[in-house]
Amino acid sequence: MERVYNFSAGPSILPEPVLRKAQKEMLSYGQTGMSVMEMSHRSSHYQEIIDAAEQLLRELMQIPNNYKVLFLQGGASSQFAMIPLNLFRQSKKADYVITGVWAKKAYQEASRYGTVNIVGSSEDKTFSYIPELDKSKFDSQADYFYITTNNTIYGTRYTTLPDTENVPLVADMSSNILSQVYDVSKFGVIFAGAQKNMGPAGLTVVIIQEDLIGNQMDITPTMFNYKTHADAGSMFNTPPTYSIYICKLVLEWLKELGGISVMEQMNIEKAKILYDFLDSSSIFKGTAAKKDRSLMNIPFVSNSEELNAKFIKEATAKGLVNLKGHRSVGGMRASIYNAMPIEGVEALVSFMKQFEMENR
Repeated sequence: MERVYNFSAGPSILPEPVLRKAQKEMLSYGQTGMSVMEMSHRSSHYQEIIDAAEQLLRELMQIPNNYKVLFLQGGASSQFAMIPLNLFRQSKKADYVITGVWAKKAYQEASRYGTVNIVGSSEDKTFSYIPELDKSKFDSQADYFYITTNNTIYGTRYTTLPDTENVPLVADMSSNILSQVYDVSKFGVIFAGAQKNMGPAGLTVVIIQEDLIGNQMDITPTMFNYKTHADAGSMFNTPPTYSIYICKLVLEWLKELGGISVMEQMNIEKAKILYDFLDSSSIFKGTAAKKDRSLMNIPFVSNSEELNAKFIKEATAKGLVNLKGHRSVGGMRASIYNAMPIEGVEALVSFMKQFEMENR
């Protein structure tokens, strides 16, 4: 069977060259005579893999030397607890901006360990925009300031980062890491689940400023202590070895393409193709505020629930799969992560034009 265009929000599409290389190395990685899945994480062969993954990520994101890169498990959701447990080190207060389900879950978890101030929210309009922030509401004594840079479900993103001055900025970048250029030095912590832009599910990457490590709350479990993993080079226990290996292949692929700046321009071009059609369509429309539109996740609806269902069914038959929107937004959602080729977006728009002609 031919490969489909997979618009899933995650686990999501992987670059075909990465899958082919993994297939080639499945039975024997290099001259080891074994699969990476069979390899001891304490072996020199595996150490080379994880070291290469870290070095590639540092190079691509231009991560400063005073930041640690951690390869962890537990999904991005585990970071909702790890962040406050490790960063509530002085005032035990934090500022949060609520721009979607995941930011809200993070806020609720952090509230168990300290005082959390909501400095902005877009829940009043189903998280369809990024709220304008009033700096007078920021707490200069907060231990950190938390945002979600891209909102997978609602298709919004920050186009300008909040100026938090001396308060460390913490960012959940699960659905847009590696998709656009960020100045890592502006953040105290960046974290991301890998299953959207970095590799398969099972790996969570944390990029953390060194001076934020080692001040954890007394109640912090050993496995939730960043120092545990930083001191052990992400090898305190068995890491998600195969997911890290695939992540390394994805990073190699991205480097060969020309890096994140090149990828960002490709993402802008892909998103423009779909947004331009939505803005001119007579039966489809995007649901996110235009000024805050995501480059990665594009939710849209048609004129009726019946038409939405018909579109999803017919698109699937055409090999355009996983377009059903999240239940809180409805309609459709096209996730066009780094690995989605421009041909996939063009195929989707071509089908949408045909569908529109047949269903006016």
